[in-house]
Amino acid sequence: MTQRVSKKLVYKYYKEWIELYKKGAVRYSTYLKYELAYQHLKRLCPNLHMNELNRKRYQLLLNKYAEDHVRETTMDFHHHLKAAFVDAYEDGLIKQDPTRKAIIKGKPKADKKKKFLDLFELKALMKQLNLPENEINWDWFIYLISKTGLRFAEALALTPNDFDFKGKQIIINKSWNYKFGGGFQPTKNESSNRKVIVDPSLLRNFKGLLKGLDPNAPIFVKENQKIFNSTINSRLNTLCKRAGISPITIHGLRHTHASLLLFSGVSILSVSKRLGHASTLTTQKTYLHIIQELENKDNNKVLKHLRELEN
Repeated sequence: MTQRVSKKLVYKYYKEWIELYKKGAVRYSTYLKYELAYQHLKRLCPNLHMNELNRKRYQLLLNKYAEDHVRETTMDFHHHLKAAFVDAYEDGLIKQDPTRKAIIKGKPKADKKKKFLDLFELKALMKQLNLPENEINWDWFIYLISKTGLRFAEALALTPNDFDFKGKQIIINKSWNYKFGGGFQPTKNESSNRKVIVDPSLLRNFKGLLKGLDPNAPIFVKENQKIFNSTINSRLNTLCKRAGISPITIHGLRHTHASLLLFSGVSILSVSKRLGHASTLTTQKTYLHIIQELENKDNNKVLKHLRELEN
């Protein structure tokens, strides 16, 4: 069968591919990542044609991208390109799969910021919160995420109707589209639709705060208000400094919540459901370091038990 090798510019082919296969098929935020990959492609190889694309040129493209990005980001870039070029190969538009055996490089990582707090640090942070009895502010937002592990967009979307005081739980069935103009949107995945059990203290506090509010309106977002996570993270940074602890982000509070549950002996399955992860594999991957530490503790318990059998 004669191949109909394409001479189209690579970035133009990719643009057509993402509009055909990804637009409307993935979340808008995911689609933007493909759009960003397109912009990089156009910048890095503006004159490269499909019939010139081979493994060497693709590797040079990745290497050039990797000069300004860490390895993980380069890997993401590669993954966003790969499916398009594999399709081009299978459709006979190019003579070989240029992505085969691609080597992923990247610049050294910067020092990692602390991802989660220990129990004593979280208690120190909580003592710094300004929590008025009759006014909802961002400190209440920080308090809520610390106690529930909700995602930033999930917490922003909470309405008074989402608080089930009788069932002692918060219902998560939507998120807030804070990146693109506001408004309710679906949760990250189907597993993110869940009910999160909360303690009586949280319920008691919010029962008073929610009195008189529109039951269907978000409690943390005022009408036409633009929300930036940098604003809340700045407030959180100030509170951490006052508490004398390392700065952490709002997302880091979600990690803190999960980490403390795991250290307390809560099962991975329960933590995964509480966080709204798509599967326990996501939880295991995210908290591998903690799981390994807990496994070492369990091994010590096993050895102690076995020694006792000899006595």
